Amino acid sequence: MAKTISDKKCELKETESVRRRSSSRLVGMKRPCYDISLLSRKKVRCEIIAQNVERRVKRSKGEVVRVNDIGSMEPRVKRSINSPSTDQNEEETVVWEGMRKKYKGSNAAKLQAKSGYRKVKQMTRLFNKLYFKYLYEERKRCNKPVARKGNKNGKRQSKRPDLKVLHKMIKTNKCVYRTKRFGNLPGIEVGDRFCSRAEMLVVGLHSQSVGGIDTMIKKHYGKLEEYKGYQFPLAVSVVLSGIYEDDKDDLDTIWYTGEGGIHLLGNKRQFKDQVMAKGNLALKNNIKQKVPVRVIRGHNTASSYTGRVYTYDGLYRVASYRTVKGKTGFNVFQYQLKRIEGQPALVTNQVCYNPTHLSKKLRGIVCNDISGGQENMPIPAINFVDDPPVEPVGYTYCKSVNVAEGLTLPTADVGCKCKGACTDPNICACARLNDGDFPYVGIDGGRLIEPKDVVFECGPNCKCGPACVNRTSQKGLKYRLEVFRTPDKGWAVRSWDFIPSGAFVCEYTGKLMRTKDLDNVSGNDFLFEIDCLQTMRGLGGRESRQRGRIHLDKTDNKKIPTEPEFCIDAGTSGGVARFINHSCEPNLFIQCVLSSHRDMSLARVVLFAWDNIPPLQELTYDYGYGLDSVKGPDGKIKVMPCYCGAKECRKRLY
Repeated sequence: MAKTISDKKCELKETESVRRRSSSRLVGMKRPCYDISLLSRKKVRCEIIAQNVERRVKRSKGEVVRVNDIGSMEPRVKRSINSPSTDQNEEETVVWEGMRKKYKGSNAAKLQAKSGYRKVKQMTRLFNKLYFKYLYEERKRCNKPVARKGNKNGKRQSKRPDLKVLHKMIKTNKCVYRTKRFGNLPGIEVGDRFCSRAEMLVVGLHSQSVGGIDTMIKKHYGKLEEYKGYQFPLAVSVVLSGIYEDDKDDLDTIWYTGEGGIHLLGNKRQFKDQVMAKGNLALKNNIKQKVPVRVIRGHNTASSYTGRVYTYDGLYRVASYRTVKGKTGFNVFQYQLKRIEGQPALVTNQVCYNPTHLSKKLRGIVCNDISGGQENMPIPAINFVDDPPVEPVGYTYCKSVNVAEGLTLPTADVGCKCKGACTDPNICACARLNDGDFPYVGIDGGRLIEPKDVVFECGPNCKCGPACVNRTSQKGLKYRLEVFRTPDKGWAVRSWDFIPSGAFVCEYTGKLMRTKDLDNVSGNDFLFEIDCLQTMRGLGGRESRQRGRIHLDKTDNKKIPTEPEFCIDAGTSGGVARFINHSCEPNLFIQCVLSSHRDMSLARVVLFAWDNIPPLQELTYDYGYGLDSVKGPDGKIKVMPCYCGAKECRKRLY
């Protein structure tokens, strides 16, 4: 009986996805716009109340009340013999002034945090997009033979695309927080990860491309009013990356080795004494003036294009310093950094478990592998919420799309004639469909350079092999995923591994069928409409969002219906994507992909990483509902609250 009740709870909670559309979830497309956000409604209500309070105060003091003069610093006063001037009025005015300042201060802080978060997110996504673009161009350039002395294979030497992106973003003023500052930066949270120092420099977290200590010097900041009285230089951030052999890291307490006297380009060993200057002097000054530093830890990882990932771990105070003999016998400075309390927990000490023998490693496990061995790696299910704990039920796992009876997929395209792997877009037929270039860059198994209306991949008739980069979404799961139970959103999905931006995550699978053949739309929570063509043409109220020159072949002369003809039903059968929840600030995006045929009304629905996603962060995408867009069987508009918990949550799913 307990299990039956728990199953009913599951059905009630899994309502985050009634009729899913891919259109507004394509990256770069605008989310549904609302006339007024919840924050705006609260602000308007507070301002109306504030105006009424101030008007009553002014009337009681004999002042002339003007419309919209709530922010006036010098209100006009009408003097009267009978004008009351009591302590009560003065008290009310003082209380009102305090309320107004408190409201404005807290609201301004919230708006600043939201604005900062939006800016940081936009700039990191722009950085990743430009990086993949320049890397792709650089590899194309290096593949062209040139007559050059001293180069045996006749090819140009590769340059650093990350530095090229950095230069372009600085030149076009696309960087965030170019002026250095102490403490946390709005929009950058503990646990945020970056794949390179150049990316950290773009968002202002750490401005040194090589050095471990980022400082503010007197020449640039000593004359500013906000820094009067400070003794410079001062340290604002440090990177702990394991280069200095005398570092000691105990997570909350660090003995950080000063800078200088090391062979950075050689054996990374200390070869002379360190000097109390520059970054070393800055950290010493932080002790006296009690200025905290941002700490970033660097770790090796194969998922990053630089081979390293940098994690922001919060603010540390510089407690003390000492001079010691290092392991090589030279004098080095060691600074004791202690983590300031009250910050989010560290995420850099999370353990990545071995994917085998899961039942021995994980607590709360209710299923060792929901895929039953179909995927490249097991997908466990964890439940700490229900009592007794239950596993996901009511469906059959399927790795690929199952075609409904009576529906036949189009025949496969002729394909390209590339041998081994597709490398030259000038001769690859599939590349010509993608506006003359490959959509992926060949790093870490393939990364999508930028979102497109549709991606044309190599198919079954292509001569290239399975390792071709233009088959990225056909290679199966690469990252270890886990399905876990949440208190208010039903089941959810997260990864044990770091997922870099642009990486393939999974495909939305289920039963491929005609939309008109659905029995009960309102009772099915796992329908996904394939509306790639409708979105590109701006049909059915959708905003036209065609990107670039797309070869539509026969569909150019075909009458396209307003509503999608086909959909994917993951209700009774589906893959891990059926458990991924909605978020108003998602870290995944939907990409329509064509591989086995070229009919866009039957495109595959694939999820890619929008951001660098740290381990154990929930994977989400935007379901793309419009306000009042979902109706029940009785024709009445349905309202569903949103529980995504994002900073800029719209509060309503539909």
